[in-house]
Amino acid sequence: MKNTLTLALALLALVATTGCGPKDSSSSGTTAAAPAPQSGPRTIEITAGDDMKYSVTAIEAKPGEEITVILTNKGTQPKEVMGHNWILLKAGVDAAAFDAAAVQAGATKDYFPADKADQVLQHIPLMGPRKSGQVTFKVPTEPGEYTFLCSFPAHFQVGMKGTLTVK
Repeated sequence: MKNTLTLALALLALVATTGCGPKDSSSSGTTAAAPAPQSGPRTIEITAGDDMKYSVTAIEAKPGEEITVILTNKGTQPKEVMGHNWILLKAGVDAAAFDAAAVQAGATKDYFPADKADQVLQHIPLMGPRKSGQVTFKVPTEPGEYTFLCSFPAHFQVGMKGTLTVK
């Protein structure tokens, strides 16, 4: 009877600890677990550097989704010669015309045309090297494509722009 009880307890301990050790990372055929639901807004991290390019040029979001956009200028040149910003325009705004107005606004206004502010949904102000800025907002509820751009002179023209697609 004592041996039977000892054997039963040993089997119970073995079953209870099966699978509790470290996972073999070299095993194949496993599926990744779904990411845990996050609380709060989804974060989009964008970098920009002296190459005048955003690291992210396409963002997809659901209507009314709350997102945080973080822009980091990873460049080394001074703000006066290589500043970066992030401006999200309303649907249907002529991005080239907005950019031209931004250049006309000049450096003292950080290339943000105050008279065109009604064409802007959100923006992160102009930043110098190794600086970050962010904005948290709810994307439009209207499905469509919304252009974002850097308004520093010549950046839009060389392709420093992207699209937020709401669907």
